[in-house]
Amino acid sequence: MSSSQSLTLPLLVELARELAAAGERQILGVCGAPGAGKSTVTSAIVEALGPDLAVIAPMDGFHMVNEKLEELGRRNRKGAPDTFEVDAFVELLSQIRHQTEELISAPDFDRTIDAPRDGAISIKKSVPLVITEGNYLLHGHGGWERVAPLLTQSWFVMLDDEIRQERLIRRHMSFGMSEALARAWTLGSDEKNAQGVREDVLRADLVITLAE
Repeated sequence: MSSSQSLTLPLLVELARELAAAGERQILGVCGAPGAGKSTVTSAIVEALGPDLAVIAPMDGFHMVNEKLEELGRRNRKGAPDTFEVDAFVELLSQIRHQTEELISAPDFDRTIDAPRDGAISIKKSVPLVITEGNYLLHGHGGWERVAPLLTQSWFVMLDDEIRQERLIRRHMSFGMSEALARAWTLGSDEKNAQGVREDVLRADLVITLAE
């Protein structure tokens, strides 16, 4: 692991473009604590490179459905490592890494309905760079340890905790939570998950602090 580097989005886009230029299937994992800016990075890359060069297959598409979380007694900590279908996620990444079919379907997560959407993303065999983003890509246990070996490169996005938490509160409120509930969820479940992710930075190929 390298020390944290302050990098701009345009520079990160160019690093991703170099990966895509390899011509073979590359999987870039972008991870970090909730609200750190993973989606900002991945969206910028895909927008700049275009659909012929890059596509996103997010870890969040593998959230367990709320009904299953209720049955398991985990609904109040949705977003924790054991509230995802990790086996299915690993299987998808393996298929992507060694893709033989012309098209693979992947799920996405719809925050407006708080649930995954199966088959929402199509991954063409011809696309050289597939980006996956999520909190636990570099987790070392609970089945997540099978993810890192499938990644070509792993980037860990860092952000000041206070800024990250305020960003999460605003995000939760934008999807219908009251300010009180958004703050409680951010400083409770989200923060517990963030603490669990911190040790994963040691496994990253590149540690990033976004520069203006």
